[in-house]
Amino acid sequence: MENKLNKRERYKAQLKPIDYYKDFEDIDFESLNEADRFYLQDFGIFNTNFLEDEFTIRIRIPGGKISASNFQKIADIVDEYDLTIILTARGGIQLHDVEAENVLEIHKRINALGVSTWQSFGDNVRNIITDAYDGCGEFSEIETYPLVMAMHDYIIENPRYVGMLPRRISVGISGNRSNVSSFFANDLYFALAKKDGVFGFNVYVGGKNTDVAQNADIFLLQSEVFNFFKAFIETFYIHGSRFSRAKTRIFHMIEEIGIDAIKSLIIHEYKSNFQSQGETIFEKTKFTEFHKLKNGKYGFCYQTDFSRLKSDEIKNIASYATENSLEIRLGMDQNIYLIGLDEPSTTLKSQALSSTIVACAGNLCPYAVWNIKDETSYLPLEKINEHSIQVGFSGCAKGCGRHMHTDIGLIGLKTNNFGDTDGGARIFIGASHSDGASAGRQLFSMVPFIHLDSVVSLAIKFFELSSYSDFEEFATKIFNNYSEEFVSLWFLANLETDKSIELLRMDSATTFEYEVELLKKEFSELDFWEHIGENFHDAISYLSKKLWTIEGEDPRYTPKIDRVNFR
Repeated sequence: MENKLNKRERYKAQLKPIDYYKDFEDIDFESLNEADRFYLQDFGIFNTNFLEDEFTIRIRIPGGKISASNFQKIADIVDEYDLTIILTARGGIQLHDVEAENVLEIHKRINALGVSTWQSFGDNVRNIITDAYDGCGEFSEIETYPLVMAMHDYIIENPRYVGMLPRRISVGISGNRSNVSSFFANDLYFALAKKDGVFGFNVYVGGKNTDVAQNADIFLLQSEVFNFFKAFIETFYIHGSRFSRAKTRIFHMIEEIGIDAIKSLIIHEYKSNFQSQGETIFEKTKFTEFHKLKNGKYGFCYQTDFSRLKSDEIKNIASYATENSLEIRLGMDQNIYLIGLDEPSTTLKSQALSSTIVACAGNLCPYAVWNIKDETSYLPLEKINEHSIQVGFSGCAKGCGRHMHTDIGLIGLKTNNFGDTDGGARIFIGASHSDGASAGRQLFSMVPFIHLDSVVSLAIKFFELSSYSDFEEFATKIFNNYSEEFVSLWFLANLETDKSIELLRMDSATTFEYEVELLKKEFSELDFWEHIGENFHDAISYLSKKLWTIEGEDPRYTPKIDRVNFR
């Protein structure tokens, strides 16, 4: 059967997004059709046919840098139109609850500030990200912001690319030896590297929210990055698939023709060969509230309420930054960084323990099942913060919370598997996310929210009992040589018996027979054994339903003390 262009591509063939924009002033935002909704995404405006009167406007903030003046003016717009504002996981800003009659005016006012909403949704190069401490932190080797802006300026209103790529492209670049957040969820990642004594960048391609980017075996000097970027985008524009919408990401292009073939196509556009990879530079570091800068000053991480902001907060931050000559940066961890403090102290007070938790927009997005911002109350936040555990919380399988690129990942879900529950989360664990070695593995397909605290607390208890000081290293070295199903059943058996029997590190993959013997040694008295056959699947189903098909105590209204007892 002959391939047919997907629906989005058919719209592009009828009318290019850049030509659609010529009549922007005449759009009736109260009577949009499907084509309108496709095109509007290219200019940062999002709406669905089942939320006809509610709009989202996304603002791209390249590299996360925003002036105090613009931050203040955005807050003024939020106040004037009674909007909801959150920070995105790409260092940008989203305005929610925009009424149809106000979309055009707000869109015009935002773009008049010198920031842009263009290409922040849709089939475009999305907001280009770098580390919050780019160029100024003690781990910085190359300042990448000039490269970020060169890439941004190249694509932002380029009629060849506005809305015309086969699918979205996410780009990250870091010139730091250690980063606040991982970049391996990007389609294109320029990672700090060193070759022949010279710092530059290794290229990684094909990442997305559920998969890590792969090493392309390419080393670039700083002066070569921009031209490579142009060749990469042109290659994807020409050769990327425009058929099945589910198979149009760079990830799928790699699956279909391989990295070597893609490199050959890029070389054709670049008009030169590449050096082979250098040594990628990774130093795992725990970032604290205050960070020492290269010039002897300090950066401060203002922790948002899981990306939510109030206009008064923004105004206070903007005013404080202006009074103290500080730079404002938005991190892809959804927190705000103030750069240039003379001392490691500030009068600003963070709103939450959120520095290591990335949460998607939740029910502000029509695709999310749950109000993720509020569901973080089901997590042991104090312990997560104490151990600097990276947590990603997504409201749906699209994974905007990067749940498979963190120490512990969660997807909010609905289910009736456990009776009349309010919902729950799928849990992932064991990602080697700092170096991009692997994405997280599924621990449970569904845990009711009222039991989420006990499961996550048990994972943290196992970590505390181990000899490791870093959760990522602990999870990858302890859990990943055991099968996924065995780890799930081990958790459940410990939960049923109120124990916390730690697993030992294995240097090679275990066998099913070995795992059965481990379970018999510690949990022979439990009643799941009749459900174990050639695998642990039925035993997991039996025990999880036994434990969780009951009315639990809601941790949002019950003191956490004694809720989970460990021996």
